[in-house]
Formats: sequence, structure tokens, C-alpha cells
Amino acid sequence: MQPSPSLVSDIGLVAAALSALTFFPQVVHTWRTRSSNGLSGPMLAVGASSMVLWLVYGAYKHNLPILFGNGVNLFFTLLLVFFKHHFQQLGEPEKPAPTPET
Repeated sequence: MQPSPSLVSDIGLVAAALSALTFFPQVVHTWRTRSSNGLSGPMLAVGASSMVLWLVYGAYKHNLPILFGNGVNLFFTLLLVFFKHHFQQLGEPEKPAPTPET
């Protein structure tokens, strides 16, 4: 028995929604703490690049779940990039070096 196209699309949309929420807690945490020390610039750049490529692919395939999930994730990623730049411009203190345990 083959699943209906509607069911497959619904599964894709749920997966996209869950994927889109992966960056939300980090956005909230960064906003509340006003600190981006834990964010890796290269990770954000690679992540944003991959999401842009997924958006191009999703547009070519006319695939709404891919467009939705990656569009929301790209928005959150760019928001984190903005926070990282903005908080550093405000003079965010450096993350303290870990102290060796004795």
C-alpha cells in the first residue's frame, strides 16, 4: 500500500516545521543573554550557505516543505548573524577562558 501524496506532503511539512524550530531556542537564548560568545561565525556562514542552496533546490522542485523549513531556518540564522555582529559592536565582553580544575 502506497501512502497518499497528501500524507507524504503533510509529513514533509511537519518535518520542515520541526527543523525550522531548531534554531529558535538559540535565538531566544542569544537575545536574552545579549551574548553571542557561544556562536561560531564559520558555522553560521556554512549553515546559511547550505540553506540558500536548499532554497534554490526547493524552488526548482516546487517543494513547499523544503522551502518552508529552510526559509525559516535561514531567517533565524541571519538573525543570529545580526546578533553576533550587533553585540560585538556594543563591546560584548570576551568569553572568559576556562580555568583548569585542580
